[in-house]
Amino acid sequence: MKKNGIAILILLGLIAWGIYDYSSKRDETQTQMSNGNMEVDETIPEGLKVGNRAPAFSLQTKDGESIQLSDYRGKTVLLNFWASWCPPCKIEMPYMQDFYEEYQDKDTVVLAVNMTHLEKNAEDPGAFLEEVGATFPMVYDLQGEVTDKYKIVAYPTTYVLNKQGIITDRFQGAIDHSIMVKAYEKSK
Repeated sequence: MKKNGIAILILLGLIAWGIYDYSSKRDETQTQMSNGNMEVDETIPEGLKVGNRAPAFSLQTKDGESIQLSDYRGKTVLLNFWASWCPPCKIEMPYMQDFYEEYQDKDTVVLAVNMTHLEKNAEDPGAFLEEVGATFPMVYDLQGEVTDKYKIVAYPTTYVLNKQGIITDRFQGAIDHSIMVKAYEKSK
């Protein structure tokens, strides 16, 4: 009888420790996600299809600041490739700004990649962004390396990435605010 009591006590102790260990690891993961420090799951292949890890890159802002895609881990990212001369891009950009203003407080960012190597004039992207009042992060693909890496063939193209950097949606052509909201909801 005494041995059964000890065995039950040990079993209860192990169960309690297991619950504590599970809870502390879960809390740590949630803290990492809320701080944007979620580690990349290397078992998920890098690629351009839904379910792949988005390919990493680093580009510069107009001020020369280096921005990496991984800087936005922990946020939902609308990664938008565009050019100032592109009519659908011009239609879409105000929707991007509206979406950004509405969702930036919900751990969401619009990261616009200007395909600068396709621009007629180096000043055109900045003038266009000023005209539409864009305030979201903007980087410049001067040599077209990231455009090539993401195999952009239609303008604009938008990839939607979840907080872990996994592609949850891809759109070729202009999208409007309602499509952005649906894509955001799907990425959660």
